[in-house]
Amino acid sequence: MSGLSNGVIVDITNGAHPEDPIVQILSMKRMPNGAQERFRILLSDGKWSSSFAMLATQLNSKVASGEIANNCIIKMNRYVCNTVQNNKKVLIILDLTVVQTAEEVGGKIGEPVMFDPNKNPQQEAAPAPRVTPLAAQTGDAPQRNPLAQRNVPNTTSSPARTPAGGNVHPISLLTPYQNKWTIRARVTHKSDLRTWSNSRGEGKLFSMDLLDESGEIRATAFNEQVDKFMDMIEVNKVYYISGCTLKTANKQYSNLNNDYEMTFNKMTEVTPCHEASDIPSMQFNFVPLDQLESLEKDTIIDIIGVCKDAMEVASITSKASGKELRKRDVQVVDDTNREVRLTLWGRQAENFDGTQQPVLAVKGAKLSDFNGRSLSLLSSSHYRYFINPDIREAHKLKGWFDNGGNTAETVNLSNQRGGGSAGMGSNFKTFGEAKLENLGSGDQADYYTTKASVVLIRKENCLYSACPSDGCNKKVVDMNNGLYRCEKCNREYDSFNWRLMLSVSHLADISDNQWVTVFQDQAEMLLGTTSSELGFMRENNPDNFQNIFTDAAFKNFSFKLRVKMETYNDESRLKTTVVACSPLEPREYNRRLISEIKQMSGQA
Repeated sequence: MSGLSNGVIVDITNGAHPEDPIVQILSMKRMPNGAQERFRILLSDGKWSSSFAMLATQLNSKVASGEIANNCIIKMNRYVCNTVQNNKKVLIILDLTVVQTAEEVGGKIGEPVMFDPNKNPQQEAAPAPRVTPLAAQTGDAPQRNPLAQRNVPNTTSSPARTPAGGNVHPISLLTPYQNKWTIRARVTHKSDLRTWSNSRGEGKLFSMDLLDESGEIRATAFNEQVDKFMDMIEVNKVYYISGCTLKTANKQYSNLNNDYEMTFNKMTEVTPCHEASDIPSMQFNFVPLDQLESLEKDTIIDIIGVCKDAMEVASITSKASGKELRKRDVQVVDDTNREVRLTLWGRQAENFDGTQQPVLAVKGAKLSDFNGRSLSLLSSSHYRYFINPDIREAHKLKGWFDNGGNTAETVNLSNQRGGGSAGMGSNFKTFGEAKLENLGSGDQADYYTTKASVVLIRKENCLYSACPSDGCNKKVVDMNNGLYRCEKCNREYDSFNWRLMLSVSHLADISDNQWVTVFQDQAEMLLGTTSSELGFMRENNPDNFQNIFTDAAFKNFSFKLRVKMETYNDESRLKTTVVACSPLEPREYNRRLISEIKQMSGQA
């Protein structure tokens, strides 16, 4: 009937596994089981309908975009029918292709009869056709995704069983309110052994990422469980796991798409699975680069892009630990015509080879808002990258890059020139646009880039004497005995450093003007001199001191600004701070103007 795979719902429930069945989604409902969205769906094959079905969480983005909607017709590329508690059977769709949109279909097809797999497990049904007329009409080739391979027809008529004969439980349906369950999952990653020591004692732990056909979850073992399972568990092997404690996941340490995480305890059992399995070896939730500016700072995300350029490995000294760290900056671009700087650390930085401009898939990059948007792949073994992965997204991206993407004009979300540059690509706005959008009025600070001219700089109180110790910069008190005291360090020094704070600088562009605050490094860039030189001139050459401020007026700069509404003495004021600035580059600015003209004229 209208190309649907008639009777396929009962076939799947009874253990068959037809390839690429065509069904219709009649309705969807969000499942109220935590912060992570899951959608229960009502499926129809034209003959039968069933509400015992759900979408895997990796398909949520298609629901949000409207691609998956009520009455659309889909081809189930990958799916699994699992038996859960009380022998309930649930069909989980892992990957799909929308064959006809809801608008094209226009409504429900046929008069399907509601089928309850849990009340009618032996109900007969006609076999579903392997290739449907509707599928043939689309002409779509099978989507290639080896890291999350298509399910092949099962040779058995029963669902996966545990070694004890019980039913395997899908990871996506785990909750802390269940007592007995067993999952069958692949270990996609295993951390190194880590130890800790604090006032409560000492201990050790390791963690792993587990993946099955329905989703992924993190599991952690402590102390005695480390001794029991550390050597036994191997990456890329499949295991039956049961008896763990489930709790709400700490998103600070995990970017896996699951509300919960597992902890091994004395009741935990882990048994190797030696049977052939269709469990994928990796799961990504890629975020396009053009969405980075809308995400919160410190968000952990997966991204994929082409390595446009790779810097040499460099060494820096950590301010926190004093240790020497190895890093490499990589410029990554994708088909949204955005590029971003990705920093690799440690062995990952040393082993990376970007000379052939490979496709780079990153699992767990941390987003920063310093000087625009940038990404950092932490040296923690939970976070890693893959070179030219054999997945659909990588092949698509490589084709785009080789067929014009490598020469396309892109917007750089990161600073390419070092600490003091604002660039032209970091959420560019005029002052007038920023005020119309009420930037800074929310709970979090907002950032944008603009081109503006310096109109007026107040030189009064622009300098102060600061503590000379590294990293302090607090104002010191003149003891009038040749010594200067820092209250923060609780020490006295025989010298101090001049520090700049241009408390109010008047900037203007074509649309409006703005008062801003400029601190040390950016103030030196704006004035074209150092704070120590300026302090010397103020004490010894007032005319040159005055000329510095006069010469800085009416020069054009690119500014990266931070705006936030602050309240002082019950009065709210918008505070604007210069995060980065650099002299205006005419070629870069003109490219932006040309791009905007093309967009406004419909040529982009």
